[in-house]
Amino acid sequence: MTGTIRPYVADDLGDLLEVWYEASLVAHPFLSSEFLAAERRRIEEEWIVIAETMVCDVDGRLVGFLSLLGNEVGAIFVHPAFQRRGIGRSLMDRARAARPHLELDVFEANMAGRRFYEEYGFRVVGEHVHDETGQVEVRMRLD
Repeated sequence: MTGTIRPYVADDLGDLLEVWYEASLVAHPFLSSEFLAAERRRIEEEWIVIAETMVCDVDGRLVGFLSLLGNEVGAIFVHPAFQRRGIGRSLMDRARAARPHLELDVFEANMAGRRFYEEYGFRVVGEHVHDETGQVEVRMRLD
């Protein structure tokens, strides 16, 4: 990976939301535009202020981020143009070093995301239906 991982600052918000949106279109084509618009507002107004977020900066451009809520990986997204370069792994390595274990939910239909987590060492511990979308989410844990 050729980038710098650093703490999120408020000036990163616009770039973070762009990364989230572009990566979401690739990872979650099954989600409606209405859901994505509502989720964007929740990230901006609710989640970013309570999460511990780190970003990856490549040549002055924010290209990825990971947000933690305790031991929960609330979000990990890398801009599609920068995927498969080790950025997601580097962000996850940083989170793993900071927590005794990690947990997350991933949509069952997000095959690339599930493959990334499984290759990283997460194991499936359950599943449930996501209330807002009706999509199945898989619960995963890394000890």
